[in-house]
Amino acid sequence: MHLVILLFALFASLFTLSKTGLLYSEPFFFIGSRMLVSGLLLLGYDYLITKNRYQYRLSALYPIFIFGFFAIYVTNAAEIWGLQYMSSAKACLIYSLSPFAAALLAIPILKEKITQKKWWGLAIGFLGLMPLLFAESQPIEIFNELKLVGWADSALVIAVFASAYGWILLKKILTQYVFSTVFVNGLAMLTGGTLALAHSYLSGESWTPFPVSQNGWLVYLECMVWMTLISNIICYNLYGHLLKKFTATFMSFAGLVTPLFASLFGWFFLDEVITWHFYFAMGLFSIGLTLFYIDELPGFSIYKENQVSNIN
Repeated sequence: MHLVILLFALFASLFTLSKTGLLYSEPFFFIGSRMLVSGLLLLGYDYLITKNRYQYRLSALYPIFIFGFFAIYVTNAAEIWGLQYMSSAKACLIYSLSPFAAALLAIPILKEKITQKKWWGLAIGFLGLMPLLFAESQPIEIFNELKLVGWADSALVIAVFASAYGWILLKKILTQYVFSTVFVNGLAMLTGGTLALAHSYLSGESWTPFPVSQNGWLVYLECMVWMTLISNIICYNLYGHLLKKFTATFMSFAGLVTPLFASLFGWFFLDEVITWHFYFAMGLFSIGLTLFYIDELPGFSIYKENQVSNIN
């Protein structure tokens, strides 16, 4: 059980590390450089250590590029941009919408049906997030000094749905092709990282010579190394290990502690203030998620298989 708590504490720390990195680096460069390095490491591991060799046509790589575009580029670009204007705890809680987003996307893509109990869970979960969505966002000034509120929240919601869609694509890729999960993730990260770096350059981030403050290189590198280690190495393997001991439903419920850890880390390391909106949303969201997953229990074996594929 202590490993479960450790896993979600590590997940929560990623949001705090992202917020810290953004203090010293431009957002798109920060995410692009990390994903590019992570992709090269995974591809190098797949080629040199596991010695996988594939014979394929270029058309077989196209689905992986699409997966990289949505799951890596769109997800992380939207997340890192929105994270600038909200607390790490709020961003983490919005990310907990992932099971709901996956269920909604599964209707048109996988032709799955949602029971009445799941619809109630979805409704309560979204309702619980509403007060939080308008509680902390800072005004963003665009187009002739017109101030609009909520773009950061919208960016995080886009990131959630792009991520969920990406995992559906990954499931199809692993089913249809013989590529290893390490190769698919590595190529997707390389694709998404390259797109994010191009976005960084074309959007006007300060490449003089790199979008990192002169006195912030050490912190930037520390954040990038720690996020790569935690996300791509430790959590990647630990989640798969824990799914062999605990049900996927239990792991989903246990994931509700992630925003709590994120709020604790944000308060301790970043001096973030957590309002009552967060705890109210956490309570209603937990009720909604509980209703949603009650119907998952009878089909646990299928759901567990899907979750393992998602993590891999």
